[in-house]
Amino acid sequence: MAYDYSSLVQTTKRWAEQALAAGWINADAAQQLSDVDARSPETLFNHNGSRPLIVAFMGGTGVGKSSLLNRLAGKAIARAGVERPTSREVTLYHHHSVAIKHLPEQLPLAQIKTAEHDNESRKHVVWIDMPDFDSTEQSNKHQVLEWLPHIDVLIYVVSPERYRDEKAWRLLLAEGGRHAWLFVLNQWDRGLTEQYEDFKRQLHKAGFAEPIIFKTACAEGLQVDEFAILESTISSLATEHIVAQLEQRSTQIKKDELKQTLQSTGRLLGSEAVFQQLPELWQDQWQRSAQVLQQGFTWPIQQLARHYADHAADLLSSPAAAKYASTGAKFNLWDDWAEARFDDALDEFVINADQLGIPVNPLKQQLSALREKAPKIIQAQTELAARQALANPGNVLHRAFLKFMRLCEIILPLAAICWVGYQVFIGYYTSNMTEVAYLGVDFAVHSSLLIAITWLTPFFILKKLKPSLEKSALRGLNKGLNSAINMIDGEVLLAIENIGHQHAGQIKQLDGIIELCSVADAGRQSSIDSNSPLARMLID
Repeated sequence: MAYDYSSLVQTTKRWAEQALAAGWINADAAQQLSDVDARSPETLFNHNGSRPLIVAFMGGTGVGKSSLLNRLAGKAIARAGVERPTSREVTLYHHHSVAIKHLPEQLPLAQIKTAEHDNESRKHVVWIDMPDFDSTEQSNKHQVLEWLPHIDVLIYVVSPERYRDEKAWRLLLAEGGRHAWLFVLNQWDRGLTEQYEDFKRQLHKAGFAEPIIFKTACAEGLQVDEFAILESTISSLATEHIVAQLEQRSTQIKKDELKQTLQSTGRLLGSEAVFQQLPELWQDQWQRSAQVLQQGFTWPIQQLARHYADHAADLLSSPAAAKYASTGAKFNLWDDWAEARFDDALDEFVINADQLGIPVNPLKQQLSALREKAPKIIQAQTELAARQALANPGNVLHRAFLKFMRLCEIILPLAAICWVGYQVFIGYYTSNMTEVAYLGVDFAVHSSLLIAITWLTPFFILKKLKPSLEKSALRGLNKGLNSAINMIDGEVLLAIENIGHQHAGQIKQLDGIIELCSVADAGRQSSIDSNSPLARMLID
């Protein structure tokens, strides 16, 4: 189960890391998930099999935690020097066969003292004496917090004078559900029944319906001393079955806490229904912004159309493209004003999305590329449309009529010439046969006028009906601008669609981790008997 929860924590941390990098969660949420603790009592050892029960004495300064451990160890241990020279140390007391391979990494080894014994009856218990939690030495609190994830049973030691210690009490309230608890009212030779009852009431408020409290004292000759019962109770808990129950319960509590944290993080991602509002939100925004841009482009487009008309030959001639580019650069439509209006449109869209509770960093990342792409779209589409308009000026009917006039400009003069030639030939032949006078000056004048008229008429029409290059360029530029605006709209909608897919992927991954948090270890499920002493040591 420890490995199962550890894998779950690692999966959570990997998700938090990539979600932070993609902008779906903020640094605080990512840090909260990264701080999830995968440590457990099992992580002190190199195996996942049976292990000893980890029991720790915890309490304030001067309540006698060290005395209880020394009393438990006996004279032989005392002679070996297992006493705490300072209040900054952690003392471990265990059987020599127990190998603790992984001590808390954040603690210096110099502050961890270890003592071993050969008592087989205590083989399955590791005793830990932790520093005074309420000490002014900050390292003491740090050591206690580093050891807590590795503890099965916490023995909360108080004295008649210090059973209302505030710092240790806050720790009990914070850690109450993660451990089994026994309580020792030490130095009972100085205690009163009223103090015992008051302490019991405090534990009721903390959530213990029927707390197990032992009265102990290291002074000799005391009639009421329940130290032996305390030791016997611990020995009764040091079974593989109860250790597995405590491990399972602790892990499930951690999973439940992780699940709540993940669900809270999931709310930061926004709902799918909210993401479906983004396309409509953008199109409403872009409709207004596009209208402003088109109005603002009116004068620059007129100037650019005039420039295109004046440099139409350069625009349509490949060898002169470089020359045209140098002369036309100053007529770029996308100026600082247009860029500011476009940025305002995107910024307002992001703000509106933020107000809907949508993470805006992924949206900003998607739109940042479009901020650079939009000028190129405007430039490319307007120039392409202008080139096409100048290459084919006028509309279809206009171009068809002009094409017909060009044909008439050739056919009509040729027809007139053919007719005049025919008349000359016939006149010459008739004059020889009938001795009629040959064609005279009048015919020559009339014939010339006819040929001139058949040529000049189409030429005049072509000249007068020739499409205006400036108007054609203006029409092409407007067409290109509309096309560019639609393309930008499509690019944003595509970015929104991509964000929607990414959001769905993030939610799917998160839901998968949350589901794993709800899956119990089927191989080690066992309920705790509500009538057992262990049940009295736990807070539901």
